[in-house]
Amino acid sequence: MRFHVVSLPHTQTTKDFVVCAFTEKVRKFCNMMTDRGHEVILYAGEQNEARVSEFVTCITEEERLAFLDGKFYVDADFNPNLPTWKKFNSTVVKEIKKRADEKDFICLIGGTSHKPIADALPGMMSVEFGIGYGGTFSKYRVFESYAWMHTVYGSSNPNPNAIDGNFYDAVIPNYYEVEDFPEHEDKGYYLFIGRLTERKGYKIASEVCEYVGVRLKVAGHGEPPEYGEYVGVVDAKQRGELMAGATAVFVPTTYIEPFGGVAIEAMLCGTPIITTDWGAFTETNVGGVTGYRCRTFKEFCEAVRKAPGLDSKEIREYARSNWSMEAVAPRYEYYFEKLLTLWDDGWYNTK
Repeated sequence: MRFHVVSLPHTQTTKDFVVCAFTEKVRKFCNMMTDRGHEVILYAGEQNEARVSEFVTCITEEERLAFLDGKFYVDADFNPNLPTWKKFNSTVVKEIKKRADEKDFICLIGGTSHKPIADALPGMMSVEFGIGYGGTFSKYRVFESYAWMHTVYGSSNPNPNAIDGNFYDAVIPNYYEVEDFPEHEDKGYYLFIGRLTERKGYKIASEVCEYVGVRLKVAGHGEPPEYGEYVGVVDAKQRGELMAGATAVFVPTTYIEPFGGVAIEAMLCGTPIITTDWGAFTETNVGGVTGYRCRTFKEFCEAVRKAPGLDSKEIREYARSNWSMEAVAPRYEYYFEKLLTLWDDGWYNTK
């Protein structure tokens, strides 16, 4: 199969941009499909570490930095009407047209900000291949969890009795390079890692750890809480080391979590997770096995006390069997092979 994969105008497809889940998904998807023997053409900025058949620069580093205007890259605007987005998208379209072949796939990750690319290439099959966001548009969509798929379905139609599914949507979880996550070695602290915004739940982690009287480390972009040792924004190596050393990792997001990659990353180390009890966590966090799902302050406190008793080896093996690139790649292949049948018998294909 042949994939035209489009990244974002405000990042580079390198591990230096690990905080951006969208960019990481692009980089790892390229690696995963290339390693499976498929042809992958990547359209992105000037710097790249993804394994691809061809790398096409669609924005200069000077243009990228001007677009950010001093902002941290995860704070960049997703708006197709902005000049930088317009230029990036138009360049991508021009470059894809040079290379397009019959039955190629266009893989998009920017939601409606990438819609102009699909609109300009109506004869090609555009797939939103990792939806953990709102503002979807494609006829072919891969969601990161059933919780998020149903949330998007529901939010797109205010009439609950008129919501239909789409046979050519799919749920395929995010995927990870397991070598980035060392084995669990409890060093006596709890961890919150992520954007330091209210809805990510970092204050819950701080208040609970202060009440129980345990050590907390906090990593991420934003204003840190009063309680906890702030270690700043960390790179990929530091992230793995921090997660592996934690007694447990807090992921108490208060919104409906589309996937919650931090939880999976922690589990890949064998580290228990402490989450809220909705969204994707209902699919990924097995209570009393991989961690605990909580709804009250008391339950969060109890989870802190019980987490050290969980089996780190069992957690790690569970995570690897579900979210390693080796585990997820066949699911993507099956999905795209199903889409290929739409050029022939589609629904009625029986081969």
